[in-house]
Amino acid sequence: MNYRFQNLLGAPYRGGNVVITQNTQLISPVGNRVSITDLIKSQTITLPLQSSSNIRRIAASPDGTFLLTVDENHRCHFINTARRVILHRINFKNTVNAVKFSPDGKFIAVAAGKLVQLWRSPGFKKDFFAFELVRTIADCEDTVTAIDWSLDCKYLLVGSKDLSARLFCVEKLKDGILNKPFLFLGHRDNVVGCFFGYDKKNTNKVSKVYTITRDCYIFSWGYSGNNDGNFDENDGGISEPAFPGTPERDGEGNLDSGSVGNVKKRKDFDGKDEGEEGYLHKEKWELLRKDGFMQSPAKLTACDYHRGLDMVVVGFSNGVFGLYQMPDFVCMHLLSISREKITAAVFNEIGNWLTFGCAKLGQLLVWEWRSESYVLKQQGHYFDVNCLTYSPDSQLLATGADDNKVKVWTVSSGFCFVTFSEHTNAVTALHFMANNHCLLSASLDGTVRAWDLFRYRNFRTFTTPSSRQFVSLAADQSGEVICAGTLDSFEIFVWSMKTGRLLDVLSGHAGPVHGLTFSPSNAVLASSSWDKTVRLWDVFEGKGAVETFPHTHDVLTVVYRPDGRQLACSTLDGQIHFWDAIDGLLMYTIEGRRDIAGGRLMTDRRSAANSTAGKCFTTLCYSADGSYILAGGSSKYICMYDVADQVLLRRFQITHNLSLDGVLDFLNSKKMTDAGPLDLIDDDDSDAEEGVDKQTRGKLGYDLPGSMPNRGRPIIRTKCLRIAPTGRSFAAATTEGVLVYSIDESFIFDPTDLDIDVTPEAVEEALDEDQPNRALIISLRLNEDSLIKKCIFSVSPLDIPAIASSVPYRYLQRLIEAFSDLLESCPHLEFILRWCQELCKAHGNSIQQNSRNLLPALKSLQKAITRIHQDLADTCSSNEYMLRYLCSSKNR
Repeated sequence: MNYRFQNLLGAPYRGGNVVITQNTQLISPVGNRVSITDLIKSQTITLPLQSSSNIRRIAASPDGTFLLTVDENHRCHFINTARRVILHRINFKNTVNAVKFSPDGKFIAVAAGKLVQLWRSPGFKKDFFAFELVRTIADCEDTVTAIDWSLDCKYLLVGSKDLSARLFCVEKLKDGILNKPFLFLGHRDNVVGCFFGYDKKNTNKVSKVYTITRDCYIFSWGYSGNNDGNFDENDGGISEPAFPGTPERDGEGNLDSGSVGNVKKRKDFDGKDEGEEGYLHKEKWELLRKDGFMQSPAKLTACDYHRGLDMVVVGFSNGVFGLYQMPDFVCMHLLSISREKITAAVFNEIGNWLTFGCAKLGQLLVWEWRSESYVLKQQGHYFDVNCLTYSPDSQLLATGADDNKVKVWTVSSGFCFVTFSEHTNAVTALHFMANNHCLLSASLDGTVRAWDLFRYRNFRTFTTPSSRQFVSLAADQSGEVICAGTLDSFEIFVWSMKTGRLLDVLSGHAGPVHGLTFSPSNAVLASSSWDKTVRLWDVFEGKGAVETFPHTHDVLTVVYRPDGRQLACSTLDGQIHFWDAIDGLLMYTIEGRRDIAGGRLMTDRRSAANSTAGKCFTTLCYSADGSYILAGGSSKYICMYDVADQVLLRRFQITHNLSLDGVLDFLNSKKMTDAGPLDLIDDDDSDAEEGVDKQTRGKLGYDLPGSMPNRGRPIIRTKCLRIAPTGRSFAAATTEGVLVYSIDESFIFDPTDLDIDVTPEAVEEALDEDQPNRALIISLRLNEDSLIKKCIFSVSPLDIPAIASSVPYRYLQRLIEAFSDLLESCPHLEFILRWCQELCKAHGNSIQQNSRNLLPALKSLQKAITRIHQDLADTCSSNEYMLRYLCSSKNR
């Protein structure tokens, strides 16, 4: 009952920039959520936090503790990534195209329209309004597109669409010195990226500046450092000459009276004497060289610079990326990822991994350029997911979509490990066979295919004499018979799984057969159709339709209860009917029109309350015990009903993303114009290959038939619902992707992840303070075998249940390995077995759901226990025989 959001599958990336923290944590926006991928453990999680619309820009603090997200509505969230909570919120008023933390983490530079705002980083402090605006820089003539900090946090490099880059000093200068920026001119297109270059001998000293433009050129700028701190305002011929009748103004438009910093006094921006070095923005900068990437007519769309390696990575609108060694501009790699625009390109901290994102394809790649191998290669479905199914052990999840592909995901890690692309049309139905190693898929291309999950190949294809479009699929419990329902001929085709031969064609429906399911208890097939009937068929006897259940409206889907004694079907009028599958009697009816109603489309003429469109359930799913049922449809809600009492138990809202249509119940009248809703009017005058990318997902279906009235704007809906066979989680195929909800607590906060020193001394200190739980967790983090065993033996037998339940899941494998090692040599057999028993009691569900990852450790533990059992069995039998002999000899 207490289901919570656990993960988002099927969409690793949809636009915006990506960042890497702690060298191995990849953070990427996914719609209005944020996904964090551990590149070492190959595991991805999606934070249970939502923005009001699609996230446009993200930035992470240098230590990776804080995350800043800005969405399309200019709303910002300041997130603690360790605790997965939002600490602060702010609205930036203008479109944010770039945001970056200072290297010391104290300040945040935000490019809001033409302005660059410097904010003090809030941190953990609890204030009514934690963000403090330190300075606003208003020198740019057009939208700011790129920002870079110097390592000493004194200078800011800003690139904009006005074909220039500016070097600002963010500190208050000495009296009599004007704080005007230095302008880097000569570009012929928008500046996509600008970066500080550093001296190889003195890594903290700025020696170069690189500016990269959208027309595929890189400019290298340098200065000689011969100015000796001479701050002549006419250096370089760029600054305006002094005019005696006009007072000077600073970048904020404030009158300058000898000292810019006196206008606003802020701490940490007090005057600091630069000594003999002078100010960078007052030095004489000159263009050293201008190099072209030779990718015309393509545009440069993403770039990044690694100061340690002095290398630049760039991505282009034609799907090509390049890696160049600076300052000599030597091409290291020039490869093609796809034919679509690369919207993100970034180095990790060390510089050995390159991360690329393609928003249109939903593609995220991490590539090691030295060995030329992939570290991560994930791609979501190009269009909406139509169907999904769990494997019998609940560890795998298969999805099929309109992009003709079938993907299989590992639920625990959130990774797709195989993609089948043999179908030539949309995949409409999926079914896992009982042996867990075979997957069936039905498609509109007229084929049903069987996939081998051992060899990852299509080993059997089921076809019909004439081409048909399949929309439903079912297989009996034994796996001998495969059935598929059609969209066009209204028939049900029956094949043999072993031979692939067509056995029978079931006719009788007068509409598309959209629902098909076998009874779990016998060989009866139930089918639902738009002809307002549900029919039961005896497939093996070949008697045709055994029974027909008539309805007053079109039947959209049908499901069996897990015990096979009840049948549930949904109709077009928003009702769910429950039938006794044995006696053929109507048991209950649930009126769900009001429960699923909600959300008004941009093009709707009626309000959400008065509209009749979409107020019906298109997918149903029983719980594992059959006590409740999940229902979803063309709405933002998923409803959970109690079957016995016919009451609504809970309603899940699958998203709060205002970038999707159908989320709001009441539209804003301010956005209604004579020409229609403001959001549907394309008033964007920018080029189609804009370097600062917009979200492309909303334009995927723009040119498809039927999508023109809505301008291709995605409509929120749930196409398929499935509960895991274990009953611990369920998955929903929605417009946002595949949402996974789980009863299990997937996130157990580990306090040692924060600021406790993880050292052997800390373990000894915790043991001295009689805190065995804390000592065990620290020792597991240290991964020192001797310390782990010492902490295990320090636990009292009475405290074992409490401590076993408090161990975070990620340490289970290491703890099980320690137990299997101890059983080989430790004399305290009962103590270790008690530990194993309590660990299985506390984490049984987690161990079962992740048995594939824990299999080596569990097998070693089983081997150790089996060996000890055999030794004890021999010893006990020998002692038993000896005792019997002694007893018998005494009687004599």
